[in-house]
Amino acid sequence: MKDNIAIVGVEEVELENGKVKDGLTVLQIQALAAKGALEDAGIKKEEVDGMFVTGMWHQPGYGTAPSALLSEYLGIEPTYTDSTNIGGSSFEAHVGHAAAAIKEGKCEVALIVYGSTQRSDRSRNTGMPPILTAQYESPFGLPFPIGSYAMAANRYMHQYNVGSESLAEVAVAAREWAKLNPKATKRDDLTVEDVLNSPVINDPLHKLDCCLVTDGAGAIVLVSPERAKNCRKKPVWVLGHGESHSHWSIQAMPDLTVSSAAVSGKKAFEMSGLRHEDIDVVQVYDSFTITVLITLESLGFCKPGEAADFIASRGIGPGGTFPLNTNGGGLSYCHPGMYGIFLLIEAVRQLRGESDKRQIKDAKTALVNGTGGVLSSTSVCILGRD
Repeated sequence: MKDNIAIVGVEEVELENGKVKDGLTVLQIQALAAKGALEDAGIKKEEVDGMFVTGMWHQPGYGTAPSALLSEYLGIEPTYTDSTNIGGSSFEAHVGHAAAAIKEGKCEVALIVYGSTQRSDRSRNTGMPPILTAQYESPFGLPFPIGSYAMAANRYMHQYNVGSESLAEVAVAAREWAKLNPKATKRDDLTVEDVLNSPVINDPLHKLDCCLVTDGAGAIVLVSPERAKNCRKKPVWVLGHGESHSHWSIQAMPDLTVSSAAVSGKKAFEMSGLRHEDIDVVQVYDSFTITVLITLESLGFCKPGEAADFIASRGIGPGGTFPLNTNGGGLSYCHPGMYGIFLLIEAVRQLRGESDKRQIKDAKTALVNGTGGVLSSTSVCILGRD
């Protein structure tokens, strides 16, 4: 895929204690993110001909304003639109879809946008479609989404004899990265004991095993190789992409310890021609600490049941040999309902060398994994710089 598509602009809105400033609406923060990403790329909004916006019709608490509404608000008339919604992995999917659209000549400048004010609205509604099979789960008191992740965590911990402290290490490493990121929502000290002593929300997951609930908006600009030559920043190339989903409700998940990243990751690696050892920085969805362990194994960075030892031996925090979620992740940076777009933004900034104190030296390649639903969907992008 090299030279088929380049990411040339990224931006996210600034938060104060996890909330957008001045009571801004979802539509307004989406527009601000889009404006910033286009300015970052040096591209005028009139040049955008592809819009990738996921979510349902905006109501308070919903995940985003739809593509047609946002396009109208921005004054953009796209010739190609994609509103694929597979949860938090939607944006990594959009990158692959934009690459295909650009390659086929359906658009030349693609804009991916997401926004949510769920914290300000005091709502966990992200605009994701309802789980139609909840009739098999809700009557038994399974809370969404944490109940499903708790089931996966219980199965994983039993099957591989892993303790809660191993999950807690993920949260602690994320906080150490967040302390280096002035934009992160949580930057105070955090220890394994703090995680284990926080309230149990759904056994075995503690409060600090869970992602944040914040507002937020982000945007990404992708262009053809010809257009990339005239952009403000050096391009970050999309080298590989894969997407898959294995189920929607947790009762249909084929194996509670393996996500569809085993499929999407394999496809992305095959397309890129790279190996696991070629990746310099990794950004994976961390809706809950267990998500990280399952994802690392499903992607093939370690064998089944070995993620805890892999994390302990390699080190995923600052100073470790496997830098993971370098902005603080959904556990400490932000998590506005669907987090996947922020994984891409951080990966691009790492490859550009724009991450200041958390910068990974000489980072040339990055893997980004989005996860949606209840370990339901995954999409993987492998990025690289010249």
